[in-house]
Amino acid sequence: MSTEPRINDRIRVPEVRLVGPSGEQVGIVPLAKALELAQEYDLDLVEVAATARPPVCKLMDYGKFKYESAMKAREARKNQAHTVIKEMKLRPKIDPHDYDTKKGHVVRFLKQGDKVKITIMFRGREQSRPELGFRLLQRLADDVQDLGFVESSPKQDGRNMIMVLGPHKKKTEAMAEARALADARKAERQGRVAGSDAAADDDAVAEDLVTEDLVTEDLVADDEVAEAQDAPAEAPADEADAPVEQPAASQGA
Repeated sequence: MSTEPRINDRIRVPEVRLVGPSGEQVGIVPLAKALELAQEYDLDLVEVAATARPPVCKLMDYGKFKYESAMKAREARKNQAHTVIKEMKLRPKIDPHDYDTKKGHVVRFLKQGDKVKITIMFRGREQSRPELGFRLLQRLADDVQDLGFVESSPKQDGRNMIMVLGPHKKKTEAMAEARALADARKAERQGRVAGSDAAADDDAVAEDLVTEDLVTEDLVADDEVAEAQDAPAEAPADEADAPVEQPAASQGA
């Protein structure tokens, strides 16, 4: 069965209680008159309350109404917080490095607004020393007390000891902070990219100016060479100023 409201010609009643495009009450009118008004306003006649007597119909742009409703539902799903319980398992005689690693996961879960179920697993003779698990759980709770609290105190469950930590921060708040942090990082990355592009443009302009200067110097050098080649050759000053020797007179003359 379709959940969409009936619109226009799909409405099968003799009269309706009509609501105008701006929410004003038009009153009870025949269906034909309501359809005529919808056509006049270039809108749809949408049945918004089918169980009323007579049914309530409104003049609206049904396509725009469906789009806005879908966007609202999407935003509501985005902001919806699902309660998630994460689980972390430890051994009573856990290595210090392993403990720090496990604690890091618990910190991350609590920051995300999730609950964490801590399970201490006992094996063999360890079952006769439950105080080891209790002290370990107490130590973990103290280490993360800034982020979470003990929602369920440690209790023995067969071979395991279980404790539940709850976050101080709600899931919705953690999601909002995570989105804000992601947006800030995205803006920072875009700023760095824009800065690098501007620097690259400046380098390109500087390189063009240097190239232009080099071309100008080459042109000037070419002009000087051409002028030197076109100028007439001048005789050396020493040769031009030297006296011309006359031939000696013959003695018999």
